[in-house]
Amino acid sequence: MVNKRGRPKKDPNAPKQSYNLSTIERARRATQKRIRDQRKKAAKATAKAEQHKHHAKKIEKSAKKIQAGLTGTASRLIDESDLTVASESVRDLVEDQEVIFRPNNGPQEEFLSSSEEDVLYGGAAGGGKSFALLVDPLRYCHNPNHRGLLLRRTLDELTELIDKSRQLYTKAFPKAVFRESKSTWVFPSGATMWFTYLDRDKDVTRFQGQAFNWIGIDEITQYPTPYVWDYLRSRLRTTDDELRPYMSMRCTGNPGGVGGWWIKKMYIDASEPDVAFPAKDTETGKELLWPDGHPKARQPLFYRKFIPARLTDNPYLMQDGRYEAMLRSLPEVERKRLLEGDWDVAEGAAFPEFSKPRHVVDPFEMPTNWPRIRAADYGYASPSCVLWGAIDWDNNIWIYRELYVKQHTAEQLADRIMDLEQIDPTPHYSVLDASCWNRTGFGPSIAETMMRLGVRWTPSDRNRLQGKMEIHRRLADNPLTKLPRIRIFNTCSNTIRQLAGIPLSKSNSEDVDTKAEDHAYDALRYLVMCRMSPHVSIHKSLNSIKEQVYQPQDNTFGY
Repeated sequence: MVNKRGRPKKDPNAPKQSYNLSTIERARRATQKRIRDQRKKAAKATAKAEQHKHHAKKIEKSAKKIQAGLTGTASRLIDESDLTVASESVRDLVEDQEVIFRPNNGPQEEFLSSSEEDVLYGGAAGGGKSFALLVDPLRYCHNPNHRGLLLRRTLDELTELIDKSRQLYTKAFPKAVFRESKSTWVFPSGATMWFTYLDRDKDVTRFQGQAFNWIGIDEITQYPTPYVWDYLRSRLRTTDDELRPYMSMRCTGNPGGVGGWWIKKMYIDASEPDVAFPAKDTETGKELLWPDGHPKARQPLFYRKFIPARLTDNPYLMQDGRYEAMLRSLPEVERKRLLEGDWDVAEGAAFPEFSKPRHVVDPFEMPTNWPRIRAADYGYASPSCVLWGAIDWDNNIWIYRELYVKQHTAEQLADRIMDLEQIDPTPHYSVLDASCWNRTGFGPSIAETMMRLGVRWTPSDRNRLQGKMEIHRRLADNPLTKLPRIRIFNTCSNTIRQLAGIPLSKSNSEDVDTKAEDHAYDALRYLVMCRMSPHVSIHKSLNSIKEQVYQPQDNTFGY
């Protein structure tokens, strides 16, 4: 029998041949086989390591070239010289060899080359802030582990930002895909950029569990408090060794808006423009330092920088002067903000008559027989503010102390108040937000809890309109003294800041914007609504107090 090739077939019934190998021979052959296998594995590992090493060098070299083109003096995102040294994977990302983006000389170029972790690029309109914010994360898109997040306040504003990204990203990375359902750019390397909006501060918790190495917010002054910005900082992390040194937060904005006050405090008032400075706590003003015992003890946690934007830095909008003419035609406040980038001009300020030179004074020792008033607005997640005021002989109010704290329980706040009141006379009258008497269960209310500990209160007058009008009246001059009826010690920084910057409500021009930070304002409103006479009412309420206070013979004085 033969097979298909004409060769004889083996007889299946034939006996099988056997080989008798000695033990030594079997061991020798087994040893030789193991040596061959190990040599093959070692050769494969060496070849693979060399391949990875070569590929990594090519990627690193090309990435540095592209990054240098983005931030260096050549001002190129991708150029022909970069392509000649780029790896194949990088060349695949490039559609052509034209210059895609060239930063304007000055602030825009400085923003893109900043190494600080937290940078604000803000000021005048038309400076190219939004476009620079879109370009900044592109330097990391060659890394598959890059994850970026870009925010706007509303969906309509986000749509405009996405449209701008389509113009840029598809030119720099032709194979990049924008997934509409997730509002995310996916680049050929696997890197991602998530574009989303956040209209309510409390919704920031939907980023819980997320991790980003680059976070940006366009028009950050639209957020009334720093809560969103501070929370997002906790999402800034990566395990990639290449990306870890370059983790960054970037934001842009114009002066004014509901959040202009905290942006001004965090960036503008903290240091000179274009100068890096250690980050500070927005509430206390203290530098954020590594704690004692840490290898970096007493060193800054990170650095911030403010880069001012100017219309004159954008040659494209300055060519024919039409945009400049439009900005110059705006009302004075808007013109100073959007054309000059003036952060000291408050947009739609609720108290335009407030003036620091007139209403803010240096602390001094007040007579002990001036009646004292205490007023408080309580919050836990939001700040609590307690103000102390004194009434002089002319019925003028002097705000001499401020307690502005966050995440304090009723017991903790009461302890802080009692500690501060050990150094001066006990207040003759105290008012607390009337809502603090509300009960949510079977336990005591906030007011009852503090009164049980010895801090007495009276419910506040909650008439918002009358309270605002009373502040206006107090800010005006006393006809007799030609001086304001209310003055504030310069140590009460939060009260001064809120009076100067709190805006009017867009829906009710008679009231302030309740979305803005208003805790010190509310406490001041409760205080001025006491309408407490410095004489008769105090005299009648102090029958059990032996200490003598000011008691005029005319008991009707002050009414």
